[in-house]
Amino acid sequence: MAVTQRRGRRIMMTPGELDAFLAEQRTCRVATVSADGRPHVGALWFAWDGTSLWLYSITRSRRWAELRRDPRLAVVVDAGEEYGELRGAELSGTAAFVGEAPRTGEPCPELDAPERLFARKNFGLNEMPHDGRHAWLRLTPDAIASWDFRKL
Repeated sequence: MAVTQRRGRRIMMTPGELDAFLAEQRTCRVATVSADGRPHVGALWFAWDGTSLWLYSITRSRRWAELRRDPRLAVVVDAGEEYGELRGAELSGTAAFVGEAPRTGEPCPELDAPERLFARKNFGLNEMPHDGRHAWLRLTPDAIASWDFRKL
């Protein structure tokens, strides 16, 4: 993916900084488009594999229904309290539904790595616990904009 960020290049994260940031953060805000065009935003835990953002969403949620109708989404991950600490990234693109929905743990080689990452990061486990209510969304971003005000 080519860097398309024109403004704010001075505070833009390098690819390595972006990978490290996304690997350490836990919560993102996911924006979807409602049937009437209004945005809907909700928080989710995620895992980043260096290429894609993996979201584990409840399949009976408004978010899931909206993405089934229109798979476009934008995600913001940010951190910092004071102005000089603010950093984050906005990733946008199209959601891909991966594995069975809801996820019960049926073998799916494509999910082996993201489930391991997600389980370690969010639960401190080596294997993903499945509750039969969630399923996987993969966002391989078409565009990423980032900022790190600590560079100012």
